[in-house]
Amino acid sequence: MRLTESQIERYSRQILLKDVGGSGQEKILSSKVLIIGTGGLGAPAALYLAASGVGTIGIVDGDNVDISNLQRQIIHFTNDIGRPKVVSAREKMTAINPDVKVFSYNERVFASNIAEIINGYDFIIDGTDNFPAKFLINDACVLNNKPFSHGGILRFDGQTMTYVPGSACYRCIFKEPPPKGAVPTCSEAGILGPVAGMLGTIQAAEALKYILGKGKLLTDRLLIFNAFEMNFRTAVIKKNPECPVCGKNPSITSLQDYEQPSCDIPRR
Repeated sequence: MRLTESQIERYSRQILLKDVGGSGQEKILSSKVLIIGTGGLGAPAALYLAASGVGTIGIVDGDNVDISNLQRQIIHFTNDIGRPKVVSAREKMTAINPDVKVFSYNERVFASNIAEIINGYDFIIDGTDNFPAKFLINDACVLNNKPFSHGGILRFDGQTMTYVPGSACYRCIFKEPPPKGAVPTCSEAGILGPVAGMLGTIQAAEALKYILGKGKLLTDRLLIFNAFEMNFRTAVIKKNPECPVCGKNPSITSLQDYEQPSCDIPRR
């Protein structure tokens, strides 16, 4: 595709980057990214990807906007309370950039529907806040050869990694969901609003780097930060040959649903 004069002006600050340029911006405009969850992580990711010119963005969420969401889910406004999150998010995304096509899925992901939903997208962002969804997203992406960004937040903490086929997956680090009650939920333990923004924008950056084929992705690395002390560290992770989904002899060859919703940062 060829950039119009209006698009050259809109994306000029990205086009000026030697690792983007006009050809890179054309790649972005031709790309397709799916965001599962339009909450604390998905909200900033959706806004930045839309503003950056990702041509097609899918958003998945079965919840309605609640007043308690507004402290961190910046894509939703007070007058959106009670409305489906995907409807609220789509309005803001198309308002910030009419170039973007937004496909909304007003539902939650399950073993029965996730493969069909992720089909056709170049990159997946996990913006969910519970273990069942995170393990399901990981397994679906591994089994369908889809790259994705994992993200988890709780209190002042965040963690993220990127999977591409052949690299370590989420189960290489966390083999299975923790037992019920082992980890508090966000509603139980709390979350500082900007922590969600920090992590969601990192996930958006990973998506753009993948699309461009530039930079160093967070593959085989887990980025961990604590905003209270403002400390960042990166742990090197290795592909586990015994991983139940991406190992040499996988025991997980089909998708299944899990119970016990909770966030995925250990209790401090």
